[in-house]
Parts: sequence; C-alpha cells; structure tokens
Amino acid sequence: MFGDMMGMMGKIKEAQEKVEATKQRMDTVLIDEKSSDNLLNVTVTASRKIKNISINPELLEDQEQLEDYLILTLNKALSKADGIYDQEVAAAAKDGMPNIPGMDMFK
Repeated sequence: MFGDMMGMMGKIKEAQEKVEATKQRMDTVLIDEKSSDNLLNVTVTASRKIKNISINPELLEDQEQLEDYLILTLNKALSKADGIYDQEVAAAAKDGMPNIPGMDMFK
C-alpha cells in the first residue's frame, strides 16, 4: 500500500515538474497577429508577454484609430496565447499524472 502511495507521489511530483517546464517553454513560443489590413503587427509569447509591436506610419496620424487597432490586435493575439498556454499546460499535467480511478480531471 505504501509502495503504491510513494509511487503515486513520485508521479505527482514528476507531473508538477513537467508542468513547470512547459510553463517556462511557453516564454519561447511566439504568436504573431496582424490587423486585417496589415497596418499593425504584434508578437506575444504563449505566456502572454508582449514582445514586439510594429505600427505602419499611416496609423500614427489618428490616435483613436491606433488605439482601436492595438486593442483589437493585442486581444486576438492574447486570446490565441491563452489557448495555447492552457492546452499545453493541461497536456503536460495529464501526461504526468498517475492513473487514479475516478480522477479524470483533464478530459
């Protein structure tokens, strides 16, 4: 019984390490997003850090339009980042977890 428990605890620790490694890897996964007319390009990491913003000079003439473009394009990029991050972390957690009957948390 204790052997099974120790083995399970080892697997849980291993799963935690896999999740942490995956979270660190998400800092290196880049998501590029462009406005529909390519006047604004942003790059974010899967861990939701902004890495680059490229603005066409045409947008600099209208502050309100630029703000709208930034909000829309950054939100699209961050939404994609959220999806990738959540999917990768869940997969790492599920992969490392011991098979415990009735504990299907990551379906």
